[in-house]
Amino acid sequence: MVFGVISIALAAVPAANALSLVSRATCSSTVESCSSAASSSSVSSCCVNKPGGQFLQTQFWDTDPVTGPSNSWTIHGLWPDNCDGTYDQNCDSSRAYTDITTILQNNGKSSLVSYMQNYWQSNSESAEAFWEHEWSTHGTCVSTLETSCYSSYTRGQEAADYFQVVVDLFKTLDTYSALSAAGITPSSTKTYTSAQIQAALLKVTGKAAVISCSSSELYQVYYGFFVDGPLTGADFVPATIAASNTCQRAGARPRLALRLRALRLTTSPTSTATGTFSGKGYLNAYYNGNSDGCLITAGTWYTTGTCATYTATASGSGFTLASSKGNCGVVSGAFTCASGVSATVFTAVGGKLAYNGATTFYSTVVPTGSTQATVYTSSKTYSVTFQWQAV
Repeated sequence: MVFGVISIALAAVPAANALSLVSRATCSSTVESCSSAASSSSVSSCCVNKPGGQFLQTQFWDTDPVTGPSNSWTIHGLWPDNCDGTYDQNCDSSRAYTDITTILQNNGKSSLVSYMQNYWQSNSESAEAFWEHEWSTHGTCVSTLETSCYSSYTRGQEAADYFQVVVDLFKTLDTYSALSAAGITPSSTKTYTSAQIQAALLKVTGKAAVISCSSSELYQVYYGFFVDGPLTGADFVPATIAASNTCQRAGARPRLALRLRALRLTTSPTSTATGTFSGKGYLNAYYNGNSDGCLITAGTWYTTGTCATYTATASGSGFTLASSKGNCGVVSGAFTCASGVSATVFTAVGGKLAYNGATTFYSTVVPTGSTQATVYTSSKTYSVTFQWQAV
């Protein structure tokens, strides 16, 4: 496999919002950050980032609580470290903006906001607060985005550039697929060695990634880069990070087992998977033979939220189901739970939910992020089954 630079271009914006990025001094040639040429006083900090010339693209796998799609890691940020592994933070308090969403929208980036709402989430604060933190703490330290580097500057243009570049770079770094291709998938029982994980991630950029763990669970990945020229429209050159992994404890064996956090949905730790539909429980979804989300209160299939608690009550030769929304039934061919719905009598076959004797249900989409999938009883593009989990 041949690895090269990763070119990132800003997404197009309406002409009225187009940015004009012009350096204080003419950038006569492309200079790579952290190079000897970059350290020269003759090279403007608008032409190459300095002193923070090594960029770390960081990603999360959050499960406590659950954030992000079930088949993708999420963005933590893009950090301009110094070339020796040290770093600066909070470089310009006058640009510590508190309205990132508005700034992005005013710069023609509403679609970027929508993407960030799915892929740039915090597990401890609002998305807006998280974005504000990442910009003020790290974005303000990118020298090529200083306001004096713009020939025609209006408030927030440089922050809009920063978030666009971060997202565009993130889209080229598919951590989930790299791990999955190596057989490293989310599980509550399987473990993997640090060497296995790092070998899989090496294939993302060709340079070793840095991994972080908490209680022997992998939750964060760092990819390192140098940058050719200003951050906007720059070429990202994969680089070795001047930092250490945190996943091996002192005195541990070299092949310390690591655990990926369990599937991205919230269930009770005392739950028991059974095929007996009685009392209270969850309806866990199985797609392509793998556990993938569950049904929520309206009866839709979801992968990134809290599973609804259903009540199964014996009725005739089967049972009825109800959620906090009301009775569950098949309405116009779709599994629906709501006030005023007439309860349908379901059965169980082989431990799976069945309707008219069939355990296969269908959807027109596979849910991810904020997308919910309506569950149908007649053939659609995707098939799914549901297993009872008593609580």
